[in-house]
Amino acid sequence: MRPTTTGASASALSADPPLAARVPLDLLDRRLLFVTGKGGVGKTTVASGLALLAARQGRRTLVCQSDAKGDLADAYEVSGLEFAPREVQPHLFAMAMDTESSLREYLRLQLKLPLVAKVGPLARAFDFIANAAPGVKEVLTVGKYVWEVRERHYDLVVVDAVASGHIVGQLAAPQAINQLVQVGVVRNQTSWMLDILSDPAQTGVVVVASPEEMPVNESLELAARIRDETTVDLAAVVVNRVLPELFGRGEEEVFVRLRRPERVVALSGAVGGDVGPVLDAAELAVTLRRTGAGHLATLRAGLPPALAMLYLPYLFSRAVGLRATHRIAEALAEELGR
Repeated sequence: MRPTTTGASASALSADPPLAARVPLDLLDRRLLFVTGKGGVGKTTVASGLALLAARQGRRTLVCQSDAKGDLADAYEVSGLEFAPREVQPHLFAMAMDTESSLREYLRLQLKLPLVAKVGPLARAFDFIANAAPGVKEVLTVGKYVWEVRERHYDLVVVDAVASGHIVGQLAAPQAINQLVQVGVVRNQTSWMLDILSDPAQTGVVVVASPEEMPVNESLELAARIRDETTVDLAAVVVNRVLPELFGRGEEEVFVRLRRPERVVALSGAVGGDVGPVLDAAELAVTLRRTGAGHLATLRAGLPPALAMLYLPYLFSRAVGLRATHRIAEALAEELGR
């Protein structure tokens, strides 16, 4: 649902972006997508919609919740998620990251240590090491997702990742540790992780924004940091909650003429009620749409020309739940040409 504009902002967005920017056909062909953004812009909504779209197209998909306070389960209307993935829709599996469970799995699968009943003391030792060597916990988290890709358990892994303030450190951790540790099992582990994370054909970051000043500025800053501080490809920017164009220039001019006091009085008398609030609402809709279009122009101008920008509509209904997730998936399918 590509937005159109009215008024002074129209020229800023009137030219179509390059084809590669409009139809990023490779987005769902990757195998690992990290979805992030400023808190409150709807990254969980986008992650759940992307995962559902892939599953509806027959791809075996895993969607992962990174934040323990996340609400990914609500998007599919299921009970709380656990570390063990479970099927929530046909071809779609969901899980929640848990550091201790991930540590157990790492010890069993990567270091070939026997599975112990309790890892409390070991986990406390791990916390001590992690605090002394920043990046260890991040590697453990990211490593789980990358391992699922390496083992080809799923066609696509979609991560409802941490917010923009933390995602760069998480994505950069394997590289930092790989540079710090020159030999041994740790370097071997981070090396294969980096091979997958650094391959744009396999891995990408999706930044979610909304057409507002702070989310746009933070998204531009995040895009620059991903490019400069990580080896992971920025795959797309998704703009969520784009308001529809309710009125064109012709309608705007009509509203201006109707705002004359004598015409407001005449109209109110003709309909038997005050039309002032209706005209106020129409003016507000135009103003909000135009302001949002200006922020979108700023976002587009600050990103690489070939980078995909996808637009999702504002849902004038319940924004959480399976029905809403299906609507987001449908909007993403339209944007992706799928």
